Amino acid sequence: MVLYAFLLLLGISLAGGMESGIIGGKVSKPHSRPYMASIQVENKHHTCGGMLIREDYVLTAAHCLNRSAFSGRGNFEVVLGAHNIHQDEKSQQRIKVLKYIQHPKFQSDNTEKDYSYDIMLLKLKNKAKVNKFVKVMPLPKKNGKTPANVKCSIAGWGLTTPKGVEGSNVMREVTLILQENSKCKESWQHYFNSERMICSVSDGKHAFCQGDSGSPLICNTKPQAIASYTYNGSCVNKTYPQVYVKISHFLPWIKKKIG
Repeated sequence: MVLYAFLLLLGISLAGGMESGIIGGKVSKPHSRPYMASIQVENKHHTCGGMLIREDYVLTAAHCLNRSAFSGRGNFEVVLGAHNIHQDEKSQQRIKVLKYIQHPKFQSDNTEKDYSYDIMLLKLKNKAKVNKFVKVMPLPKKNGKTPANVKCSIAGWGLTTPKGVEGSNVMREVTLILQENSKCKESWQHYFNSERMICSVSDGKHAFCQGDSGSPLICNTKPQAIASYTYNGSCVNKTYPQVYVKISHFLPWIKKKIG
């Protein structure tokens, strides 16, 4: 059985749905996260989050490209400097994506996907103009360990309730607590890789949800991971931790690709 089917049977929801979501959080202070990107498809539909890591590169989740919504890749755009993504704010920069660079180990023979490699670079057609609304987020410098019980935050545009239908117009953020790797492994079995992944546990009220794939998990002001997947049907499920791909593990790959 391919991994995707197994994930659905387990109840995993890939967090990059056409709805987006931050559950139990608060509205972000406008432009307080100038590195954030809204990845959009035709008709300006937000589908994933991302992070500006160089003027011409955004880091996000690899599975965002595999969704049916991305069949029209020519309409794939990144919006930077946004607070309200349903308004044409003067601070916004809308830039088309020139090239998609999925990690080569994410997908094998178009069948089984390894979500411990759920990471992708987007090469922008034009360089972003760095200003007070749009800034590059420096990557972590080395592959270090992120301890459990640390409070981290994640932001995005979307659902404010687990069973909502439409996402929030404005960026929202939530604080989450990292879970021990052993407990992540216990829940997700061999689909959780301790070397390449970390996870957070929901208290039943706070979580990231569909549409926040690719959004960076920020711990102590530094980006530590990229949101990958959560539990299907209830993003605030307490039994199954929410899973992220560690950025630090992929630093050599990222640096090789962006030069």
